[in-house]
Amino acid sequence: MEKKIISTKMAPGAIGPYSQAVRVGEMLYVSGQIPLDPETMEIVGDGIAEQTKQVMDNLMQILTASGADAKSVVKTTCFLSDMSNFASFNEVYGGYFKKDAPARACVEVSRLPKDVLVEVEAVALLGQQT
Repeated sequence: MEKKIISTKMAPGAIGPYSQAVRVGEMLYVSGQIPLDPETMEIVGDGIAEQTKQVMDNLMQILTASGADAKSVVKTTCFLSDMSNFASFNEVYGGYFKKDAPARACVEVSRLPKDVLVEVEAVALLGQQT
């Protein structure tokens, strides 16, 4: 199978040697998104709720550029800098997956790029939108 690089200006450009997303067959692998404004590349928000919203908006833009949507996501991995933010993170995150939420892992890490509070990566199955 051929791999196809997915890129959109509607989400932050990569800040390292990686792609926003890669499609292989019907699978889409979305790189971890942090709360950067796509236009300014500046961190959005000081709190977990604001940062999570920006992360999820960025993720949704990449899904859209791939011809996918939130219903296409089968797995996410969520990284929090402080697990005490879990409830607030969950409240915002859950708003993007109203029904049939994807499988998920959520872990606390010692540090994230640019010292943000949250990062989320995703795997999606294309052609599954309703």
